[in-house]
Amino acid sequence: MRRLFLFFGLLLMLGSSSLARAHEVQSTYLELRQTSADTYAVLWKTPAQAKLRGGILLQWPADCQVLGETLRYESTGSDIERYQIRCPGGLEGRSIAITGAAGALADVLAQLTRLDGSISVFHRTPADPALLITAAPSRWQQSATYLNIGITHILTGVDHLLFVLGLLLIVQNRWMLVKTITGFTIAHSITLAVATLGYASAPIQPLYAAIALSILFLGPEIMRQRRGETSLTLRRPWVIAFSFGLLHGFSFASGLTDLGLARSQIPWALVCFNVGVEIGQLLFVALILLLVRSFRTLEIQWPRWCLALPAYTIGSLGAYWTIQRTVILFQSLSL
Repeated sequence: MRRLFLFFGLLLMLGSSSLARAHEVQSTYLELRQTSADTYAVLWKTPAQAKLRGGILLQWPADCQVLGETLRYESTGSDIERYQIRCPGGLEGRSIAITGAAGALADVLAQLTRLDGSISVFHRTPADPALLITAAPSRWQQSATYLNIGITHILTGVDHLLFVLGLLLIVQNRWMLVKTITGFTIAHSITLAVATLGYASAPIQPLYAAIALSILFLGPEIMRQRRGETSLTLRRPWVIAFSFGLLHGFSFASGLTDLGLARSQIPWALVCFNVGVEIGQLLFVALILLLVRSFRTLEIQWPRWCLALPAYTIGSLGAYWTIQRTVILFQSLSL
């Protein structure tokens, strides 16, 4: 089973090696604040990297008009536009097209604040043709949106999944696996809640560098286990999972705080989002375990050289991301 774990890890690492951007590519965010029956204040936030791939553009319904000038500026790795639009009859029941090159398109999180103070959150993926602004959704529909955002956030966070996979590669038995995953879950849930509720925060660029360092840390530990050595990480992986999970929780929080939710909405959104993160994480772990069982049933024999590759791949990607994000950090400090 150990060989099968390592081989599947190799497949995942090789498949992910082109994703050098990892988790620092944030979702695109659209905020609409209704100022009258047919006018809206617009905030359009896109990742700065999207500009290099051709940009992401909004296409309003044909009868909508932009009012006045558009304010454009950059902030924390994002391009931001602010302006006013007028749409006769309002936007409810109408679609907003989102276009761009295939490499630039990303998930879109949209929030609409109506004149009566009610708030709706919408989620669009690159597979959807347009963002449909519907009437105020029910509480269950809104909960499903937050849940879906949480699942998407973890399953598209290559660095988070890579860290979880690294933990799986050093776990000795099922009971230790339960403790390790539980430790990671408790830790990132703590910092997710603390950051989302506004009690603490972490600067985003140093945080991304630290998360990359946590992945780099696991590479040598996997090799130590393969050589029959021991360490605190190998004896008590749940301790390491908890420690680094605190860092990952701050990154998870960015997926929710980007929404700019009203304070009254945050507690329930936080619960649903965190449940979504856990569902996505458990789906990932279950997928690995199911594939391991399938490979064992098929009694496939893999070459010995495959055993070391996952450790070197995890360590190499961790090192690459650490260097890349450290360079970005120093560049941002020099501006």
